[in-house]
Amino acid sequence: MEALLLNYGVEWLNLLVRWLHLITGIAWIGASFYFVWLDNSIRPPRPGSDLEKAGVAGELWAVHGGGFYNPQKYLVAPKQLPDELHWFKWEAYSTWLSGFALLCLVYYVNPSAMMIDRAVADLTPLQAVGIGIGTLVIGWTVYDLLCKSPLGQRDGLLGIVMYLLIVAAAWALARLLGGRAAYIHVGAMIGTIMVANVLMQIIPGQRKMVEAMKAGKSPDPIYGKRAKQRSVHNNYFTLPVLFIMISNHYAMTYNHPYNWLILAGIMAAGVLIRHFFNLRHKGRIAIGYPAAGMALLLVVAVAIAPKPAARGGGAAVDMAQVQAVVEQRCVSCHADQPTHPGFAAAPSGVMLQTPELLKQHAERVYRQVVQLKSMPIGNLTNMTEEERALIARWYEAGAK
Repeated sequence: MEALLLNYGVEWLNLLVRWLHLITGIAWIGASFYFVWLDNSIRPPRPGSDLEKAGVAGELWAVHGGGFYNPQKYLVAPKQLPDELHWFKWEAYSTWLSGFALLCLVYYVNPSAMMIDRAVADLTPLQAVGIGIGTLVIGWTVYDLLCKSPLGQRDGLLGIVMYLLIVAAAWALARLLGGRAAYIHVGAMIGTIMVANVLMQIIPGQRKMVEAMKAGKSPDPIYGKRAKQRSVHNNYFTLPVLFIMISNHYAMTYNHPYNWLILAGIMAAGVLIRHFFNLRHKGRIAIGYPAAGMALLLVVAVAIAPKPAARGGGAAVDMAQVQAVVEQRCVSCHADQPTHPGFAAAPSGVMLQTPELLKQHAERVYRQVVQLKSMPIGNLTNMTEEERALIARWYEAGAK
């Protein structure tokens, strides 16, 4: 009873932290999208106007929610520091903190089930967690050093190199962790880079500009340029990260033998689509970018489409045989009262403890167990290929 209540409490904690992560993520990404749009949409003031003399680089008139707005951007900084200055930072910090808490709740508390796949690598729980956390640290360190190197002065080339390094990280993680954990750690690595950009570069640079103004000095424009570069990087990271956030619902991607390559294609599509919108906000229509992105997604979809199972011979399979396999390999999680640690309710609400429930979910069992081989998760209960073949024959004969 105590274990059941503990699992139930963890389930609620998971729900609340996930909800918080979604809310703060929307706030952060929404602000990022807005300010990149604003930068690309502002128009320079008329030559000789008071705005130009005041150092305004551009302005925009907009209407929203029944009100008119007139945001202005300065070349470096206004001549006088305003009494109140809003800092956009807690959206980023809260997103990362809630995301890391969720990573701990879902993956690090139960690495044996959520991170380790013995068919991929025979790791200990400590090794799996170490790989996960190490990925976050190494990812930021490498990225930051590249930005500070001469390569950082060439945005296009830097973007290509970073993309290739992220794909290489996905390839390596796919050979160490289960597919689902590999994907989420690529996303966590990118998310860590994004928030570290805010914490380690953007905010400190802006503080130095404010301090210079308070001291009566002209701020060094290099801090604004660096902050702008990192902010644009974050903007291009967003669509890949958003896909990875929802990828755990789509085993057809992370459980594929070439899962790292699938992720590479989807991330590239996200960057191309994001680039289209950034250009569009500048008044340029470059339809080739979203077309290329959609073509990439189509290639991925075709490449991972399920193949019809070969209908082989074999003895007829009855429900009792399949139920025996399911009870041994699946019901510890997929039951009205799961006995596996960490589960207070059946994942996705799928319960399989009776023949009637098994028949009701037959198509789903066939897809997850036979076609995708994503269940049991991490093959924690050691389902054999013979048992998967048994379920396949039963389903293909009509799931009787």
